[in-house]
Amino acid sequence: MSNSSHQTGPVSPTASSQASQTSPSTPTATRSTRTRRLNEIGLLAAILLLYIILGSTASGFLSLDNQLGMLRDAATIGIAAWGVTLVIIAGEIDISIGPAVAFSSVLVAKGVGAWGLGTWGGILATLALGVAWGALAGWLVARFTVPSFIATLGLWSVLGGLGLYITDALPVALPDNGTFRLLGGSILGIPTSAVVMLVLFAIFAYVARYTAYGRSVYATGGNAAAARLAGIDTGRIKVILFATTGLLAAITGVLLAARLGSGNGGAAAGLEFDVIAAVVIGGTLLAGGRGSLLGTLLGVAFITVIANGLVLLGVDSFFQNVVRGVIIVGAVLVNVAISRRERAVRTV
Repeated sequence: MSNSSHQTGPVSPTASSQASQTSPSTPTATRSTRTRRLNEIGLLAAILLLYIILGSTASGFLSLDNQLGMLRDAATIGIAAWGVTLVIIAGEIDISIGPAVAFSSVLVAKGVGAWGLGTWGGILATLALGVAWGALAGWLVARFTVPSFIATLGLWSVLGGLGLYITDALPVALPDNGTFRLLGGSILGIPTSAVVMLVLFAIFAYVARYTAYGRSVYATGGNAAAARLAGIDTGRIKVILFATTGLLAAITGVLLAARLGSGNGGAAAGLEFDVIAAVVIGGTLLAGGRGSLLGTLLGVAFITVIANGLVLLGVDSFFQNVVRGVIIVGAVLVNVAISRRERAVRTV
């Protein structure tokens, strides 16, 4: 994710004209910014309302221990969500997150223990493999135009199966050492995973907004043909995007294993749905071209508060999935409505 330009050729008049349609100074871009800000304000208001309601109805919701637990849960969703936000902005999707996180937790546990790589050897090997399988998915999308849903669905199946196969569906214990105690514990009272999540959020927000790479991601999702005419290597952008989500899933897996004290091929089941829901609720268009990391941060907070509140209220675990599904479908419907309205405005 460098700040250097990815344009490798002259910009044609057609590309310049099309690119100008998404310039911050155009009425369309202004309306898009206004819509995004309204969405973020609405989400913030909804989160505050949930805090008021749950604080008065759910015993222990406002306790310090529960708030710290929510930060840990938010980190499990949020770290991967930063990468998935950029993937969806680029007009693609990654549904492999859950099994990728679970498999990463198994890899680090096996690497440190049975495979004798040592603590940092096991961690680094896990992160490197995460980049590798993400890059493979991105290469399939970019080189062979395999739909990203299909490419990551295959990855979802492969990683999920491997995680269960090499462990016989049993947890793999991590050694009890200072590194994993730190990763699974806290820094100055704040969960380590939450600190990592916030640091990565700041990095990704900067990259998305202020770098040539970030602008290329938006251009790829907004109009891939125009982006290619402008000299942007959209294939390279996609490979980097999916490699990044692989890395973030691996980071989440390492942190989850440290938190649980073991790697588990069945962990993080359904995490991909929470991640995608947070991104979509945050205002990122599934059609690509629009979205923000701040919106995703608020989406992560919203999903986390809802899930925590349902648990504290004693709602049946199966019905919690029903509520989650309704939220996802509702968010997608709003997303589609906004997308159609913006397309209608552009054609006027």
